[in-house]
Amino acid sequence: MQQVAQSWLVLEISKSPFLLGLDAFLSSIPIFLFSLVGGVIADRMDRRRLLILSQVVQLSCAFLLAFLIYMGVVQIWHILTLSFVVGTAQSFGGPAYQALVPSLVEPEDLPNALALQSIQFNVARVIGPVLGGLAFTKLGYVWCFSLNGISYIAVIISLALLTIRFVPKKAEVSMLTSMKQGIAFIRNQGAMEALIALAFLMTFLGIPVLTFLPVFAKDVFHGGPETFTTMLSISGAGAITGALMVAAMGNISNKGKVALTSLICLGLSIAGFAVSKVLIFSYAMLFVSGVALMAVFTLIASLVQLITGNEMRGRVMSVYNVAFRGGMPIGSLVTGWLVPIFSAPAVLAVDGLLLFALGLYFLVIQKKVAEL
Repeated sequence: MQQVAQSWLVLEISKSPFLLGLDAFLSSIPIFLFSLVGGVIADRMDRRRLLILSQVVQLSCAFLLAFLIYMGVVQIWHILTLSFVVGTAQSFGGPAYQALVPSLVEPEDLPNALALQSIQFNVARVIGPVLGGLAFTKLGYVWCFSLNGISYIAVIISLALLTIRFVPKKAEVSMLTSMKQGIAFIRNQGAMEALIALAFLMTFLGIPVLTFLPVFAKDVFHGGPETFTTMLSISGAGAITGALMVAAMGNISNKGKVALTSLICLGLSIAGFAVSKVLIFSYAMLFVSGVALMAVFTLIASLVQLITGNEMRGRVMSVYNVAFRGGMPIGSLVTGWLVPIFSAPAVLAVDGLLLFALGLYFLVIQKKVAEL
């Protein structure tokens, strides 16, 4: 809900695609800056408590933004600042969250657990935009951000009731040494470096299509919030389908080849969406891109988790988070800079073709991932 309202609010206040990209950049860049520290902390303390603290900060930011809008004093710098604070909270909660799931399930069930985790996230992506679109078109922005703040309460209660098997060992080395150990582990794990590189590049090139949906809805198809909401919902429905497909596959062999094939499909569908002038075809391409996006994200994350031991998981997942989430703000910022120069369809079409080439490269030439 907040994504829908905030994206439209930034564009409404600023009339600037660059500031839309900057907002996405500021919400994600803290993950690039602070996730390594967050990963070390996730290996040293109760991951549940770290997650609860992260949720409390995000709850506070949602309510503060609602209050600023209610008082009629909200400015673009308020939104950008709060995006950075929320991103900072997520940079510490993210590694703990990703390291939490393997603590709750057996290794053979991990791919299914990650797929189901993706499903619940993407159910929210389908329901959230619909509710968000209704809330801010019928009730206003204040209700969108207030309801988002209220939603964190349920998460905090669930985390408080959760029983977790992971008990952190007493730290015997400094935080810097712990970070170095995590990086050394990645460098010595064969295909892990390639997986980390893929994590960065697939978000750098793949996520801008979601960030700049308001531009397509408003400027390409001359629609309003309803068109934007429909686009987000269709993309989310595709992502749920992709996650269900991965869950149905179970613990299959050749995960690497399936992930790279999905990456190729993602690139083609993004390019198809970018050049489309027919709304129905654009919806179809968004659905396919949602399927491919979630399939490749889930499979790459599964491979990283399966290679990693529990004692290193927080640190390894923090590096993965830096790559995975770091590509989002940088990609959004670069795209936001290029769109006014070349147009959104041109920039995103190139992004799609680069993803297609990236998938082919790792599938045919650099085969470490394809062999997993």
